[in-house]
Amino acid sequence: MNIIKKTIKLPDGREITIETGKLAKQADGAVEVRMGNTMLLATVVTAKEAGEGVDFMPLQVEYKEKFSAAGRFPGGFLKREGRASDYEVLTARLVDRVLRPLFPDNYHADTFVNIILFSADGVDAPDCLAGLAASAALAVSDIPFNGPISEVRVARINGEFVIDPTFEQLKNADMELMVGATYDNIMMVEGEMNEVSEADLLAALRAAHDAIKVQCKAQLELAEEVGSTVKREYCHEVNDEELRKDVHDKCYDRAYAIAKTGSADKHWRQDSFDAICKEYIESLPEEEREAKTPLVQRYYHDVEKEAMRRCVLDEGVRLDGRKTTEIRPIWIETDYLPGPHGSAVFTRGETQALATVTLGTKLDEKILDDVLNRGTERFLLHYNFPPFSTGEAKAQRGVGRREIGHGNLAHRALKRMIPDDFPYVTRVVSDILESNGSSSMATVCAGTLALLDAGVKMKKPVSGIAMGLIHDDKSPKYAILSDILGDEDHLGDMDFKVTGTRDGITATQMDIKCDGLSYEILERALNQARDGRMHILDLIEAAMPAPREDYKPSVPRIVTMLIPKELIGAVIGPGGKIIQGIQEESGATVSIDEIEEGGYIEVAAANKASIDKALEMINAIVELPEEGKVYDGTVRSIMDFGAFVEFMPHRDGLLHISEIAWERLDDMEASGLKEGDKVKVKLIEIDKKTGKYRLSMRALLPKPEGYVEPQRAPRGERPRRDGERPRGPRREGGDRGPRRNNGPRKE
Repeated sequence: MNIIKKTIKLPDGREITIETGKLAKQADGAVEVRMGNTMLLATVVTAKEAGEGVDFMPLQVEYKEKFSAAGRFPGGFLKREGRASDYEVLTARLVDRVLRPLFPDNYHADTFVNIILFSADGVDAPDCLAGLAASAALAVSDIPFNGPISEVRVARINGEFVIDPTFEQLKNADMELMVGATYDNIMMVEGEMNEVSEADLLAALRAAHDAIKVQCKAQLELAEEVGSTVKREYCHEVNDEELRKDVHDKCYDRAYAIAKTGSADKHWRQDSFDAICKEYIESLPEEEREAKTPLVQRYYHDVEKEAMRRCVLDEGVRLDGRKTTEIRPIWIETDYLPGPHGSAVFTRGETQALATVTLGTKLDEKILDDVLNRGTERFLLHYNFPPFSTGEAKAQRGVGRREIGHGNLAHRALKRMIPDDFPYVTRVVSDILESNGSSSMATVCAGTLALLDAGVKMKKPVSGIAMGLIHDDKSPKYAILSDILGDEDHLGDMDFKVTGTRDGITATQMDIKCDGLSYEILERALNQARDGRMHILDLIEAAMPAPREDYKPSVPRIVTMLIPKELIGAVIGPGGKIIQGIQEESGATVSIDEIEEGGYIEVAAANKASIDKALEMINAIVELPEEGKVYDGTVRSIMDFGAFVEFMPHRDGLLHISEIAWERLDDMEASGLKEGDKVKVKLIEIDKKTGKYRLSMRALLPKPEGYVEPQRAPRGERPRRDGERPRGPRREGGDRGPRRNNGPRKE
């Protein structure tokens, strides 16, 4: 067994090891990646040949976390891992987006990358190792790949950039980015920030890329030792260069003319482009037509791409006629739907998002139960992309990975602008009704408007924009495009989404499809994006200058309070009996959480009366008794010497027979009190040693005129009551005489 291992040192001294030759040896490539007690296994397998008619890269990346990695049982009845969680899907997408552009354009074999978390200690985040593991598995295989790549997380903590921070360190970060890159070029960026500047974002990218270069170098050394630098030969495309040239010669000028028209009608443009290809195919001899059609379609796609790109670079004309910095027309309508707690329509060109907001109570929190992430989520954002939004005639089948990814980007863009003390659980839903470019950024804008319409006092409104790039490989020419179309995304070199407030960036996502993108180009793209964001923010603020003053009538009202920790049990009661009783009697929803400061109570109801009733009952439980205060009590039991009265919830005090009335009562029957009677009592004493309470009714009654407090006779002189045995004379000096001899005292 030939085991080869490489070690990478992080700037803070921690080590990452890559090892191959021990596990999963039947895969085309397999590596273990370890950092501390966190271990991932990455494998890659590719088919020997491409499927018939396949002219794209059929790559599938899966990331899976085993619950046993953290010593936990999966939830549910089956007690085994099921479908991928959102976190696993998002991690797999991060890896896929870096790997996919680096396979050769003519490589079309089915390729599967699997990354499995087998061990975790909850200290180091495994997702930042997934890209390194996947690339290392490709590096030790014979699969053609223009890598290696790696991914790192970079966070700014106390003003310093930290590579692959621990979970604990991340809590103090004001910027967090996942960056994927080759040794030479950044390929992918995704992250969230607390209103940082464009310069700070670029500095973080530089720090991340420096760390990635070290990891790429280690993979190259690993591949050299394994002997996998020579890749397999393949032939997945059969080309006809004469046909390629003929398609270009006969179609390019016509395609360029359509690109130059600058029509804003997406469907007209596509029909016009398609007509050129269709006409060329029909011009072929009938006996050759069927065999050559797939090649013609592939070559014509390249012609269309070149025409669009040259039109932008040479003429400065985009497909829809806009300038490179121009934003499409925008119209906005808020409070569009009567039912939801907040709603808004945001339309930019041919992209339209309808966002709704629902405000709920603590019971509506999302419960997180991932392998390493357990807790609750109070701000939710869901993104839906139905096929009709692009004119496709097909059914919608559940939520896809793209929808999870786009929703996550919008979620990260908005979540830091929700007030820190906002009592509501908030759900934003964005339904894309039309799409032609950057529906995720339309979701951010529509989400901001819907939140303001719902009465959410956002810290600041957020807007978003998608930037594109057309880069000439043969010259230094390039064009940065604001608010890109779908075709500009598909045929261009970059998709760079940036969201933020007037004071800084809150989230970003970037995918780059070309080599050699300089920091100068990135800086220009960021500054141009800022101008576009400000333009969109102007329109958002004009449509919704401030949040709705009050919530809509259908929104549940919420009141919160904080109680001492030691009183949490009293509010909940045995088996939740007390808190359930409060909810039943008041009609309000009551939840309680133990936090560092004490017990955090949330009371929610549709009307004020229910909230007031619940608060009254809770305050009665958590209120501390005060000497001299008057209470409404209930007689709980009658004894010979008095009654026990519950004067506060779960607090009983003794109402002695002598404290019921001013006149002397011979027995409790004379008091007329019965169990269950409602009485008004005064708390006259709290015993400092025992904590017992003495109550009085007579203290609340007027003292009879001429009333004299009876004086107790000295002991030995008090007249005997009927049947009372006479007491003997008290022995002087306290001597009670000899002790009875009852045998030896027990020790």
